[in-house]
Amino acid sequence: MGRERSKLSDRVFEAVATGLVEAMERGTSAWPLPQPPITDPDFPPIQPTSPAQVIEQALGILQMDRAMFESNLNNVVDLIVPHRMNLSDDPFEVHQKWLHRRVDKVAERLLFAVATDWLSQAFDQAAPNTDRWWLSIALINGLSTVPNGQPIHQGYHLLESIALAERPGTWHTQPDVGPHQLGWNPHAVIPRNTGVVAHDAGVEAARWLIERLENDSADRRLLLMEWVRLLLHRPNLVSPLDLQSLLLRRASDTEVEIAARVILCLAKTIEFDRQVGLELAQRLHNRKEILIRRGMADVLTRMFRRLEWDAVPFLEEMLQDEDEGVLAAASSTVGDLRFLDSKLWADTMVELSQHTLALVRRNLVPFLRDYIEQYPDDERNLLPILWQDGDEVVRTRMRELLMRMEEVSPKHFAGRLEDFKKLGCDLEGLWGPLTLRRPERSQLWKAWLAGDGPQPQAPQSPPPLHSDMDDSGELPPVEEAYEILDQQLGFIDD
Repeated sequence: MGRERSKLSDRVFEAVATGLVEAMERGTSAWPLPQPPITDPDFPPIQPTSPAQVIEQALGILQMDRAMFESNLNNVVDLIVPHRMNLSDDPFEVHQKWLHRRVDKVAERLLFAVATDWLSQAFDQAAPNTDRWWLSIALINGLSTVPNGQPIHQGYHLLESIALAERPGTWHTQPDVGPHQLGWNPHAVIPRNTGVVAHDAGVEAARWLIERLENDSADRRLLLMEWVRLLLHRPNLVSPLDLQSLLLRRASDTEVEIAARVILCLAKTIEFDRQVGLELAQRLHNRKEILIRRGMADVLTRMFRRLEWDAVPFLEEMLQDEDEGVLAAASSTVGDLRFLDSKLWADTMVELSQHTLALVRRNLVPFLRDYIEQYPDDERNLLPILWQDGDEVVRTRMRELLMRMEEVSPKHFAGRLEDFKKLGCDLEGLWGPLTLRRPERSQLWKAWLAGDGPQPQAPQSPPPLHSDMDDSGELPPVEEAYEILDQQLGFIDD
């Protein structure tokens, strides 16, 4: 072992030993510890008599098993050091300064590696080590302190392993192999394991850990919400762990940030149990904090896809909110109404077109094409109302829609011009771009609107060009080619 490696190893070991004792003290503060999910009938588990006994045992194992420490240290260093051009370089030598500044981060990863090793021994199906169970569950509880970094990702996987009573790192599920993968066999008849099975005793231990976090500090509850968000992707664990009740309780949490994290779990909760999800949504919606209101507005589209008509009251109330952020998010969700009731959607569009907030009016523009397809005659005069508003962002987007309508359906374009004229709309903002793009058509429409000419008809497309792959002479001039493309595609400016 090199000098720098030895120096770093000693520093990290000291930090790990200190962190281990502190974590074990926190983890054993809730006494007694839960029973091991897996036991050997020939060797009944012996319950530790005190937290001090567990702490002393954990520190003793760490000091005796220095080889395990060094192995985990190598893995952590190889994982976290920056990319190095020469893979033969010793990271302990090349990155010594970088590593010395990050001893605490290295120690944290090593502590989770120790917890993983101990939990793996406890869940050894052939010879479960129950002594390691008490150490691992206490250590995991003690390390789960903050809602970021290793406690989220490593902590979640350890919690999942406990609920399943499976060794950490086990590939609990296997996705179905598709034809794009080398392992695909269209004639295979062996079913693949695509789900997980909760272990009764493991679920009890997992719920013990969950309860410790739920009834503790705000940081611990925030960490728990991150775990729950990931656990919702395991439907077979939702009911055994009673995550629905947990989410309903945390929706009323005194800490606003924790309730806001519950919003991120709302869509999956609705998918699992529609009634519980609706109750959860209503409980969150009734809160008045601005962070909650904005969060609910952000997930409104997901609610529409899952609750359908039951999501409409949420939208209606959000559109009456005073906060601009809520109004902006809610108005951008109005388009989801068209899948439920096109008339209600169109009426809501007209109502919002006269909203005092410009951002709300701008959010209507992406839905205008769908509106025109369903209501080509625009009996509600939505287009003139939005045009008359004078918002340049709205007008810019509407010009493209109107010019495309002029090209595809002159009849409906003529109808919209008449509506604009009746309401006294200024059409200079439309004539300018149309004149630049298609000057002849612009003159024809102006003349028709003034009563000096017939209504223009749809322009005739030039015949398509076909090639017999023979050299038929010179190619057409570039200007003529641009003109043909402009007539066919309608987006090439002069």
